Amino acid sequence: MSVSTSPTRDRTDGPSLRTRARSRLDRSRINTDVLVLIAVLGCQLMVVVDATIVNVALPDIQRSLDFSTSSLSWVLNAYTLAFGGLLLLGARLGDILGRRSTFLGGLGLFVAASAIGGLATDSTMLLVARTLQGVGAAVAAPAALALLMTRFSEGRQRTRALALFTAVSIGGFSLGLVSGGALVQWLDWRWVFFVNLPIGIVVAVAGALSLPRTDRERGSFDFPGALLSTAGVGAIVYGLVSAAEHGWSGTMAITSLVLGALLIVGFVYAERNAAQPITPLRLFASLPRSAAFAGRLVMVAGFMGMMFFLTQYMQEVLHYGPLETGLAYLPMTVATFGASQLSARYLVARLSTRTLLLIAFGAAAAGLFWLSTLNAHSAYLSLLGPFILVGAGGGMAFLSLTTASLRGVHPDDAGAASGLVNTAQQLGGTVGLAIMVAVFGAATRGLRPSDATFAHGMTVTVLTAAILLTAGGVLMALTQGERKAAVDAASVEAA
Repeated sequence: MSVSTSPTRDRTDGPSLRTRARSRLDRSRINTDVLVLIAVLGCQLMVVVDATIVNVALPDIQRSLDFSTSSLSWVLNAYTLAFGGLLLLGARLGDILGRRSTFLGGLGLFVAASAIGGLATDSTMLLVARTLQGVGAAVAAPAALALLMTRFSEGRQRTRALALFTAVSIGGFSLGLVSGGALVQWLDWRWVFFVNLPIGIVVAVAGALSLPRTDRERGSFDFPGALLSTAGVGAIVYGLVSAAEHGWSGTMAITSLVLGALLIVGFVYAERNAAQPITPLRLFASLPRSAAFAGRLVMVAGFMGMMFFLTQYMQEVLHYGPLETGLAYLPMTVATFGASQLSARYLVARLSTRTLLLIAFGAAAAGLFWLSTLNAHSAYLSLLGPFILVGAGGGMAFLSLTTASLRGVHPDDAGAASGLVNTAQQLGGTVGLAIMVAVFGAATRGLRPSDATFAHGMTVTVLTAAILLTAGGVLMALTQGERKAAVDAASVEAA
């Protein structure tokens, strides 16, 4: 009897054991995926938020550390310039040293620099801390996106992961303003830096537990390329800021701009001849991909210029407190997140890349044109509609721009392509802010300082941003095809 029942028990228990084993394996993978998302999205949120979280704190920082009006923009530019200028080298570091170790190392530097910024006793110490934050972000961010791309396979999983990454990337800009306002109002401006410490620890633990170790590649670092690109962009930004302060007749502004252009030309030449360039020029062989990089730069340039001046406008002209100013941006944050999720789940499966990007750039540009009608006596309702339009446009645009930027990239170039996505975003913020500062300086030069003067300068800069985004929309119409915006439209529709 026992002989006859034993096989039956084996046949009965066997499938059950295998089923339980598969279930445990699936749960383990899901848990690992969650930790990977916490690590990657947490890192991206910190590096994006840090580009704007200090905006609301700028008046307090200026009074506390004796910044001049013109030098105050370097609190933002020191971060975005180091971040954007070194991103390409950071992406190459991840390929050679291993993306997991590069991610954790960059994150550690970013958190340590945040602590230094919170403890800053003068303007120099703060700018050094902001620069080191940018260096850490430049090392960690491209490794994070590359790890996300390799962890989630093409199709529904990757598209949904990219949708979350996109929502964090663009939503982080306005979220930084809300959180910055709360921290400045309730605590102190130094907490816009200290807040990175607990978040950074959680992200580091999640990354250490979940991110896979990647093999190191043999190769060399393209330090000449990194030096030329960073110095070139830095010279251009300095020239624009100098023009804002001293006018275009100053020799320093013109000299810096010419030097920056020459250095960028030298960078392109160096990349053509480098054995292992930080920016493989073959990535620009695809016109839609190159245009997507440019579109990202333009979109962020408009956002950063708008936020820098509107934040000061709300505090200095409309007399909002830091928390009120941050909360004023909340509708933009909600619109950004909602539009990005709507785009990921429905629009990318139904609209072509060209159509979706035209709608996105059109909505954002319309919002900026609307903002350019503000004056020194405007009420919040005059801001609400434009904020929703700008947020929705950004939320719709960034998923399609990210997908178009990475579509068809060879796995060997994943790190470099990811670095270019982040580079376009950071340089867009840096160069865009420098251009807007120059425009504001030209619009207000010779006028008596007053609320009306500031409002006039702000509306001119926002109008410039609107024109810039309109040009970006035209570029998308001319370069993007009728292919669906989704990587895999059918899988997205089923999500």
